[in-house]
Amino acid sequence: MNKIAYAQDFARVLTHIQQARQKAYAQVNTALIELYWHIGGIISQKVGEQAWGKSVVSELAQFIAHNDPTAKGFSDKNLWRMKQLYETYQGDEKLSPLVRELPWTHNTIIFSRCKTAEARAFYLHLTIQDKYSSRELERQIDACIFERTIIGNQKLSAVLRELHPRIDNTFKDNYVLEFLGLPQTHSETHLQAALVQNMKQFILELGRDFIFIGEEYRLQVGNQDFYIDLLFFHRGLSALVAFELKIGKFEPEHIGQLNFYLEALDRDVKKPHENPSIGVLLCSDKDDEVVEYALSRTLSPTLITQYQTQLPDKKLIQAKLHELYTLSIEAQEMQS
Repeated sequence: MNKIAYAQDFARVLTHIQQARQKAYAQVNTALIELYWHIGGIISQKVGEQAWGKSVVSELAQFIAHNDPTAKGFSDKNLWRMKQLYETYQGDEKLSPLVRELPWTHNTIIFSRCKTAEARAFYLHLTIQDKYSSRELERQIDACIFERTIIGNQKLSAVLRELHPRIDNTFKDNYVLEFLGLPQTHSETHLQAALVQNMKQFILELGRDFIFIGEEYRLQVGNQDFYIDLLFFHRGLSALVAFELKIGKFEPEHIGQLNFYLEALDRDVKKPHENPSIGVLLCSDKDDEVVEYALSRTLSPTLITQYQTQLPDKKLIQAKLHELYTLSIEAQEMQS
């Protein structure tokens, strides 16, 4: 038997070991979260019925430490967190099973930092789907990915929804690129180079269903060559996604160039089983009313999005989200 055959067999054995380890870890984690859930339920009940306070819970923590020195993670602070876990998700048949799929650190980040059930549901699903580390999860919450994604969903055009019915939660109205470390004044060349150099972080910001194909992707039309700044493939939508970068404010004429690229992609690059290509114009500033006018008569699946090089002000993002909700309600009332 040659070395290649051995290598294949060895790899199979290693795969079994890793899968078993992962399965065992998941089972242990589920049991641990289940334990924390029950302890949180007991403390919640005692606080309500017997007025347990800080001193009693502190005594409980000392009792556990004294009688079982091997038991770790049962400080009075953590016991209060277990109560918070239980009270946050009790009676929620949709979210409580998801809690058991995540490590304790991830759970504490979500239930302590997310103030609404919608935000908690979003981050629970996203963390499980994209397998975030605790640091990545913290970054996504700091970057207001929930609020920005909801705003992006509300601004999707009818054309995009018709061509890609599952497009919700895929794109954002604003992309946060604080990890690039770019100065306030920079060129499109510098922006593109920084994105390519920090592609791992950029994929985290975009979403892990995005697969990077290449920069300056060449399209040949007639006897001329054209180049797309960044080209991706989105697994969930089964579609090519072309990103064009603009360091200035959005101008309506930018759409024509992007539409031309999408037509070339669909005719010459897209495979028969794939869906129509999507274009994203990523600019440093945009006027929403100008964007609305520019897109109102186009049948092309394009999005006009904005980027910023610093973490967003959460209050401003939430105010913008509230404004969109209000406008949506008013529009529904006018139609009814």
